[in-house]
Amino acid sequence: MTESSTYQVADWNGRSGEQWVANQVRLDAMLAAFGDAAIAAAAPGEGEQILDVGCGAGATSRALAARAGPRGHVLGVDISAPLIDRAREAAPAGAPLAFELADAGTAALPERALDLLFSRFGVMFFDEPAAAFAHMRRSLKAGGRLAFVCWRSAAENDWVRLPMTAVRDLIPLPPPPDPEAPGPFSFGDGERVARILTDAGFAGISVTPFDHPVPFGHGETREAAIDNAVEMAFQVGPLARLLAEQPDEIRAQAAAAVRRAFAAKPGERSVMIDGAAWIVTARNPAG
Repeated sequence: MTESSTYQVADWNGRSGEQWVANQVRLDAMLAAFGDAAIAAAAPGEGEQILDVGCGAGATSRALAARAGPRGHVLGVDISAPLIDRAREAAPAGAPLAFELADAGTAALPERALDLLFSRFGVMFFDEPAAAFAHMRRSLKAGGRLAFVCWRSAAENDWVRLPMTAVRDLIPLPPPPDPEAPGPFSFGDGERVARILTDAGFAGISVTPFDHPVPFGHGETREAAIDNAVEMAFQVGPLARLLAEQPDEIRAQAAAAVRRAFAAKPGERSVMIDGAAWIVTARNPAG
């Protein structure tokens, strides 16, 4: 296991996993439109065998299982034990659904057994993405499908751009990460995504932009929604890590600056910010 993957596992079984569980309802609401668009592109059918990669707390796994029906089956896998625990708790009794703590890029998978590989924001963290996708492709039947949604660049996504820009005069920002290093924006370059999938042996690759407002935070009034958006930014994402060791005075100034940034966006019970993703589809060649 590389240093990067060791960090990812530790982080998702520590602070990041715990924060996602604590904010799961709000985070699933934020990502719902993106997951729905990816499921529509995947077109899961009755009786299909499906792997949900990086399934998190299981929202997309449950939606896929409803489409697959009692003759189908969905296996959700994730590297985060807190999220897998939450997914198991939320699984409807008797649903054709199971969850496993595993890294889909290296886990033992049945060969040529699956109809669909699916992911909502769960495939951007592989150390060696072409090798991981080649490994997963071998679990697909001939003609089996791949469909996932991934973020475009950080500069196009307000959930990073707004709070980080708001505090740049208060705190030195970290240097931008290597755009190909594992992380939420490592698939921001659509041409790179297509190359990875080609190298992994996929065919019929489509990388399509998908833009949709993200309901960030929630409240019964606009002021409450803005307050909740600031709270979310302080708990989940790069701002939370940036401020973790800062003194209270800096954190208070940052909160005021981030609040002003969110207050400039529309929305009544949520702050509506810009979200930018790719919807990616491909197939396992027949033969």
